[in-house]
Amino acid sequence: MSPSKLDSTDSFGHEEASVSCSKPENGCVDSLSIFHSEKAVEELLQQTPVAGMDEHLIEFSEALRTVAKALRRAAEGKASAQAEAAEWKRRYELERTRNIQMEQKVSGNNNCEMLRHWWIRSSLDNAMDMLRIMLPCLFFWEVGKEQNKRIAEARMAEQFSAEKNGDLDCERVKNSDNQSMLQNESNEHSETGCMKHGIWSHEVLRDRESDSNSNADRNKIMRKASFKLSWWCNGENGDQHKHDIVSFERGNITTAERSSKQISLKWESDPQTVLILTKPNSVSVRILCVQMVRWLRERKKLNVYVEPRVKVELLAESSNFSYVQTWKDDSEISHLHMKVDLVITLGGDGTVLWAASMFKGPVPPIVPFSLDSEHFKDCLDSVLRGPISITLRHRLLCRVVRDAAKNEYETEEPFLVLNEVTIDRGISSYLTNLECYCDNSFVTCVQGDGLILSTTSGSTAYSLAAGGSMVHPQVPGILFTPICPHSLSFRPLILPEHVTVRIMVPFNSRSPAWASFDGKDRKLLAAGDALLCSMAPWPVPTACQVDSTNDFLRSIHDGLHWNLRKTQSFDGPRDRDL
Repeated sequence: MSPSKLDSTDSFGHEEASVSCSKPENGCVDSLSIFHSEKAVEELLQQTPVAGMDEHLIEFSEALRTVAKALRRAAEGKASAQAEAAEWKRRYELERTRNIQMEQKVSGNNNCEMLRHWWIRSSLDNAMDMLRIMLPCLFFWEVGKEQNKRIAEARMAEQFSAEKNGDLDCERVKNSDNQSMLQNESNEHSETGCMKHGIWSHEVLRDRESDSNSNADRNKIMRKASFKLSWWCNGENGDQHKHDIVSFERGNITTAERSSKQISLKWESDPQTVLILTKPNSVSVRILCVQMVRWLRERKKLNVYVEPRVKVELLAESSNFSYVQTWKDDSEISHLHMKVDLVITLGGDGTVLWAASMFKGPVPPIVPFSLDSEHFKDCLDSVLRGPISITLRHRLLCRVVRDAAKNEYETEEPFLVLNEVTIDRGISSYLTNLECYCDNSFVTCVQGDGLILSTTSGSTAYSLAAGGSMVHPQVPGILFTPICPHSLSFRPLILPEHVTVRIMVPFNSRSPAWASFDGKDRKLLAAGDALLCSMAPWPVPTACQVDSTNDFLRSIHDGLHWNLRKTQSFDGPRDRDL
């Protein structure tokens, strides 16, 4: 599990790592002889002193005590060194096995390459015969292709003339619509197999987007609203400019300017479906939910999805809420992003965390409302009309790799984290011992109560309480914050977004560790287990009241009372020189 640079270090065997050492080679003293020498010194010291003992015997006894202490320390240091040597031996064997497997794969590939070259050299005559057979087939295939092209052009000309005269065949349109609907259903079924461990595959969905752009008929029956994200600032002459594109001109390094003050979301088609998630066991939230559902349906004509629990509460309130939709099992939740255009949360930060955890892939824009949102109609009117400012909140993709796994790809079900992942000592009274790596580079060994790996959105949560920095949520990065470290020089770090952080429990750890993801789903990390954390490809877009920076500063002022202090009195002494 450890990087190869550390695993390849020379080590000693398990047989040599025992507490005793049978051969006194290379300065290694037999521990049994040390034990007998120490025992003899103790017996000599415990003997009854002679009546006429002088000062020389007293000094000699003190020297014997010093020798006994030195022998004891040497034995303890030897046992510790042998235990560490056994650990390096195990790592060496693991790395050696891994290298042997890779060499076997490489040798297998080389054998296949040699066989392929031999087949090319020995089968030249067979290839010429195949070409003689295939050339006529290719000729007739080209002829047929040309004929099909002419037939298609003729049909298009007939269809164009029929549309011009207003005599379009309705049956043909119906058949084409049926074909496009069948194609859409097949695409949905193909998306069902694009999930692994409940997380949507980024590459597969990206390929589907390119395919959907080439299919013009699908836009006619698409259920989700489309939108576009763009950078914007306050006017062309605004002073909000950032530099992120590096260019080289005449040997000088410069950066190209682009406006990147905020991210703006603009709807390209009207939203049709809204998902409302509420805080449970709250009377004020229940009243607000009833008003919002009725307003969205009657005034905006939108389809409304709620949780099964909320639908039961709405039907108990009135039978007129039968139009509200919900899901039956967890398998339908994994496909909500294909139906929902907008997510509305009624509650606090915990409700937003719950909304983000429901989507294992793309997340629709989230509009959070607090418990005292009285003017929700004006806000939703602005959101549905667009454009709106949003904040892309990055998430961490966390995977647990057990010690018995053959490679890092044999992991358990991954977790998507919006705030932080915490590795702590649990109920154990011992300090947590964790080895930390960043892209196979050793970072440090954590000894303390634990470690926090946080996103920038979670920088004002647990990480802040542990001494971490407050970071703007649109700054991409991973916060590395220790919890009550055993060293005063252990300060928090902020790592770039592209790295992969590996947290491993070493074999010499006194106790296992526990990992929790956004405060839930605790996992036991035994000796040899590792936790891999990297930036997830699916951020969480949240709507802003004003803009991202204004909302962030207002939240730390109002919510955290940042730098709130009593103003200094002006009645005191003043500088006479001013």
